[in-house]
Amino acid sequence: MITLRQLRYLTSLARHRHFGRAAQECAVTQPALSMQVRELEREIGAALVERRPGEIVFTETGLEVARRAERIVAASRDLVDFARHRDVLTGNLRLGIIPTLAPYVLPHVLPRLQGAYPRLRLEVRETQTKSLLEELHAGDLDALMLALPADGTDVETHRLFDDRFLLAVPAGDPWPADTRVALSDVDRRRLILLEEGHCLRDQALALCGAAGDDPAASLGATSLATVIQMVANGYGVTLLPEVAAGVEVRDGRIKLLRFVAPEPVRSVGLAWRRTSPRKRDFAALAAAVTDSIGLGPRREAGGAKARRQGRHWAQQRTSDGDVHARSSN
Repeated sequence: MITLRQLRYLTSLARHRHFGRAAQECAVTQPALSMQVRELEREIGAALVERRPGEIVFTETGLEVARRAERIVAASRDLVDFARHRDVLTGNLRLGIIPTLAPYVLPHVLPRLQGAYPRLRLEVRETQTKSLLEELHAGDLDALMLALPADGTDVETHRLFDDRFLLAVPAGDPWPADTRVALSDVDRRRLILLEEGHCLRDQALALCGAAGDDPAASLGATSLATVIQMVANGYGVTLLPEVAAGVEVRDGRIKLLRFVAPEPVRSVGLAWRRTSPRKRDFAALAAAVTDSIGLGPRREAGGAKARRQGRHWAQQRTSDGDVHARSSN
């Protein structure tokens, strides 16, 4: 008889293409995982994996079985969620969030969630969009907060807010602080970006019309904090999401300039599996996000306002009693 354990081991092996790493993820020994995969092959009556020295290769049948197994494993977790979470935002909720949102949105959202939903046990996973979507499809995450659109026909999304881009330049730059700039004014040779894999990098390149072989596209930082320090010390300019301005711009070495209308934005939203039974939870989570970050008056660009917000946000602290965070940069 085929078991969920066998299917879970197979999907982990398909992700890692390595018995040792798959066994580590599943918290079992490598021989135990290998034995279960062999048993699954006997039940199906077909070879799923070619075992070679130092590597494994999935057969054509194995790839299809792994794809179907991933859907079955995710559906089984959704079934458990349906039975366990009859009340809104109770029990465990595994939220994935991209690094260009987590430090700026979570300090507002976590206290509100903890106050309004004390029975919620939130687990946070911070990493890049591609990994988050893979883990969502596999059933390892319940929902994602990311920049839209989210790829996948089996994913539903809900737009939370539009996050405008600002142009961060050194304070000594000749542009007056109240200048409205056009995207065509951005010198692509001075553009400082995040490293490959960050959706914010791709958005900046697309908006500024930079090609993959431009000097700006050849290197990248791992965090917005590093990018902003490069700008503050006169090494270039960058496109900064407005939601990050109060945290990242805290001194007078940077000017924030607005773009001419229509201002470039990224749409931020929630995503979840279409089969998930927790849509009421996601609606409540969306409401908590939009309420907590204050989507009323637009934030003013400029160093003084950003510094005031930075001090205000820095004073906020969140309790980690019911929050478990995992970060992968």
